[in-house]
Amino acid sequence: MTTTDQLLSTAQDLAERLALLLPEKGGVDFAQHPAVLWRAHGFGHGFHAAAVDRELQLDDLKGIDYQKDKLDQNTRQFLVGLPANNVLLWGARGTGKSSLVHALLNAHAADGLRLVEVSRPDLVGIADLGRVLAELPYRFVVFCDDLAFEEDDAGYKALKSALEGSLFKHADNVLIYATSNRRHLLPEYMRDNLRAKMVGDELHESEAVEERVSLSDRFGLWLSFYPFRQEAYLDVVQHWVMRLANKHGLHVDAATAFDDRFNAEAVAWAIGRGVRSGRTAQHFARDWVGKQGLAQRS
Repeated sequence: MTTTDQLLSTAQDLAERLALLLPEKGGVDFAQHPAVLWRAHGFGHGFHAAAVDRELQLDDLKGIDYQKDKLDQNTRQFLVGLPANNVLLWGARGTGKSSLVHALLNAHAADGLRLVEVSRPDLVGIADLGRVLAELPYRFVVFCDDLAFEEDDAGYKALKSALEGSLFKHADNVLIYATSNRRHLLPEYMRDNLRAKMVGDELHESEAVEERVSLSDRFGLWLSFYPFRQEAYLDVVQHWVMRLANKHGLHVDAATAFDDRFNAEAVAWAIGRGVRSGRTAQHFARDWVGKQGLAQRS
C-alpha cells in the first residue's frame, strides 16, 4: 500500500468515526429517544439510546421542594431561550439528585428538552459534543451523574474549560447539570490546608485549595441535598407504598396500615442503611409492598 493509499484509508476511518457522533448516523433518533448516552472512547463512541423511567414525576419527589422548584425554574428559563445556569446538585447519597434530573426530563420532553448523559471518562470530548449538539433542533442538558475526580483526571480540565465558556460559544442550546456527593468534586487533603498562610491579619488559602474550589465555582447554581428528618422520611415511605401498591393492584388502607408498628419498621430499615433518604424510603416500600402482595395472593 502506497503512502497515498494509507492516508486515504486513515481519512476514511476518521470520517466514519466522526460520523458516528451524528444522531442520524449513530442510530439515535432524538424525536423518539429523549435521553441518550454519549461515549467518546473505544469502539462504542457516539450516541446510544438510554432507558428512562417514564413514570417518574416531579410529584414523586418529596422533601426536596426548594431544590425541585429552583431546578425546574432554571430549566424552564433555558427552554424558552432565556439566561439559565449550569447546575451542581451535591449532597447526601440517595436524596433525589439524579431522580430530579430524570423527572424534569419527563416533565419537559414535549417542550424539546433532551438529556445527554456523559460519564467521567468521556468528558475529555465534551467540547466536541457541544459542537455536535449545537446543530440540532433541541435544548440539551448534558448530564454528569455521580461526578468525582482524582487530581490527575483529564476530564476535570475539559469540564472546567467547558464551564468557562468555550463550549457555549458554539452551543447556546446546551447546559450542564452534574450530581456529586462532593461539593468541590475533588478529594480534599489535610496537607493542602497546612499550606495556607497568614499575610497580616488575612488567611490565604493554598493554591491547591483554590484549584479545588475553582471547578464547582463555575456552576452558576448550587443545590444542596441533605438527609431527611424522620417525619419527612416517613412521608416519603408512605408515598412510595401507595404508589407501588396502586401500580400492582394491591389494596392498602392508609388509615390502618401506617401505624406505629409500620413506622418503627421503616425507621429500623433506615437505621440499618445508615441514612434517611428517598432511595432508602423507596427500597423499604418495595420490600413492604412485596411482602403484602405475597400475603394477599397466598
